[in-house]
Amino acid sequence: MEWGAQMKQVIVVNTALQMSCGKLAAQVAHASVGALLVAERIAVERWLSEGMPKIVLEAADSAELLTLYEQARAKLLLAQIIQDAGKTVLEPGTITCLGMGPASVDSIDAVTGKLRLLR
Repeated sequence: MEWGAQMKQVIVVNTALQMSCGKLAAQVAHASVGALLVAERIAVERWLSEGMPKIVLEAADSAELLTLYEQARAKLLLAQIIQDAGKTVLEPGTITCLGMGPASVDSIDAVTGKLRLLR
């Protein structure tokens, strides 16, 4: 991790699921917390001191999320795939989101830089 680099967290949403606003918010929160729990302590501390910047992006489907996850891991970025528990509207194990970071903006953008903001 570059010491002078700005930090951020990215959550990528599986838009094929067309989740309700409430379900989407819950899954994004799961991804943010899940990624935070596997992040390196120094990255978390820097991210917290910078105001916890995070971006929510969209992916076409679960296959794209899995590809992004593999790309992140290949670049030694910690990431977390979120699978729904199936207690409400989705089937158990449905891949809803990918949480990545906190990590340097440059390292995350190397994986997610071409994705669109969630609309």
